[in-house]
Amino acid sequence: MIEFDDVPGLVDPLVIAAFEGWNDAADAASGVVDHLIDVWGARVVGAVDPEEFYDFQVNRPTVGNDEQGMRRITWPTTRIAVASPPGLDRDVILVRGIEPNMRWRQFCAELLAACDELGGTMVVTLGALLADSPHTRPIPVSGTASEPELVDSLKVDESTYEGPTGIVGVLQDACVRLDVPSVSYWAAVPHYVAQPPCPKATLALVNHLEDLLGVSIPLGDLPEDARAWERGVDELAEEDEEVAEYVRALEESRDTADLPEASGEAIAREFERYLKRRGGSEG
Repeated sequence: MIEFDDVPGLVDPLVIAAFEGWNDAADAASGVVDHLIDVWGARVVGAVDPEEFYDFQVNRPTVGNDEQGMRRITWPTTRIAVASPPGLDRDVILVRGIEPNMRWRQFCAELLAACDELGGTMVVTLGALLADSPHTRPIPVSGTASEPELVDSLKVDESTYEGPTGIVGVLQDACVRLDVPSVSYWAAVPHYVAQPPCPKATLALVNHLEDLLGVSIPLGDLPEDARAWERGVDELAEEDEEVAEYVRALEESRDTADLPEASGEAIAREFERYLKRRGGSEG
């Protein structure tokens, strides 16, 4: 059972969750929650007891000094924070953790019970995977939803994936079993630059959250970090002709596949996001 510090009543809170590990290529998904905690001034209100779910020889605790200079051990766990984003007529519950090593079903049950206790009405999970995606093009983000109504309203897909899964997939399944509406967004990180961070993928996920929430999210340094990351990969590719040729092949394949979508809805969505952000900056 997750115990909470004093939490005021939340307004129709939406849950946004990401976990380090198998579901989090280049730390792109957990980077989103870190960013939201920062820009929304979120407050940590509770944490999972790590004794039940983590192997400390795999995910070791760390030792260091706290703000008062006292020596403290920080245990690997999953933390829950709450935020009241400006311009949004609902609160947000942010879940940021590490994929557990054991008892996944119990872990998901406790996490969803805690979110229910806080009033969470829908769960959004974030993930990132390695893919044959060129770093020079927009990072693809796929979305799935658990209910036909969400599939239609959010213009996402019903999941048809078959194969190994991580804690994000198990949490999504637990949501379905408990009739909790859920959405999942996954960013496709270029596999040839898999080392973290990948701010371009984090930014792509943030943009999809903006569309979901209907509100602009402060981006801070993310756009410049994404451009710097792309320039850095460009330089690496220029130094290796085989990598450069491989990137060109990926670009060709991607451009051919995306050709029917290079207009209309995609452009309109980007323009609408620009107008919202511009209106927010002028307000």
